[in-house]
Amino acid sequence: MPSINVGVIGCGNISSTYLSVMPTFPVLRVVACADLDLSRAQAQAAKFGVPRACTVDELLADPDIGLVVNLTVPTAHYEVALAALEAGKSVYNEKPLTLRREEAAHLLETARARGLRVGCAPDTFLGAGLQTCRRLLDAGAIGRPLAAAGFMLSRGPEGWHPDPEFFYKVGGGPLFDMAPYYLTALIHLLGPVHRVSGSARISFPTRTIGSGLKKGQTIVVETPTHVVATLEFVNGAIATLVTSFDVWAHHLPNLEVYGSDGTLHGPDPNTFDGPVSVWRPDTRTWEEQPLVPGPVHNSRGLGVADMAEAILSGRPHRANGEMAYHVLDIMHAILEAAESGRAIPLSSTCARPEPS
Repeated sequence: MPSINVGVIGCGNISSTYLSVMPTFPVLRVVACADLDLSRAQAQAAKFGVPRACTVDELLADPDIGLVVNLTVPTAHYEVALAALEAGKSVYNEKPLTLRREEAAHLLETARARGLRVGCAPDTFLGAGLQTCRRLLDAGAIGRPLAAAGFMLSRGPEGWHPDPEFFYKVGGGPLFDMAPYYLTALIHLLGPVHRVSGSARISFPTRTIGSGLKKGQTIVVETPTHVVATLEFVNGAIATLVTSFDVWAHHLPNLEVYGSDGTLHGPDPNTFDGPVSVWRPDTRTWEEQPLVPGPVHNSRGLGVADMAEAILSGRPHRANGEMAYHVLDIMHAILEAAESGRAIPLSSTCARPEPS
């Protein structure tokens, strides 16, 4: 099978998952990894059998690398991705695509001008759980989708994450950190959004780090930690999305779609598996559905493999930059709606990705 040489930039926590998953796809050959801290790149290369650890500049200068996987912190997503494109390489970013709309637009324009591709996490919608949901919706299992709801409610990461400060700065919070999973899943199921409204608040002005070397240190919160949004889709469906770092416990579903002929209960959009169940008025009971064939474990890197296969075959890739830009636009619009007190129409759109 033809393959593409891949270089990974950013060797932090999430890189371990990518470096363990990507070699399972024959279309991907991970040939180098780089980090601002060369020792981290060397450690990951040794741990995962990557042939070469190098500096970022060395990786970008390698003419044999065709695809860069950008696992840097969100504030560096734009700079690193742009450098990869300018070096003639397609790029797949961790989410979010960038922090600002104009940065994301520039990445997409640069890629188009150079005949390159931009991809972006999350790729969890390619897993068996959300692909089963897509197949059920397309088959009319609950009739016409009328509405949906997604809830990502937690107490926040400061209790377990060793360095959680960035979660509470601009570009973080539950919206930018977790909503990409939910918004991508909803776009995959229902298509693009045309208008949003929302409310948001900072519930606690400070947070205390609960673990690691920084345990006991105080974080000043600079971004909303409880965000409620209403999403109006082009197809007429209306969804409610709540993301929060302020909730101790709850009984709400992760994701549900409400149709004219029943209800679809979906999995956590941050996972690749199920369960998936359907309630119909003829049975009046929840019936768990068999999952379609596909990944059910943590398979971050699946989107990179789909992108590589698409590059080689000439088809569109599913976890693409246009959808990631639409997700970014939606998140900014939600906060703008919360601040202004009015609904915000979206200027962006994207295609509903094809099922895998």
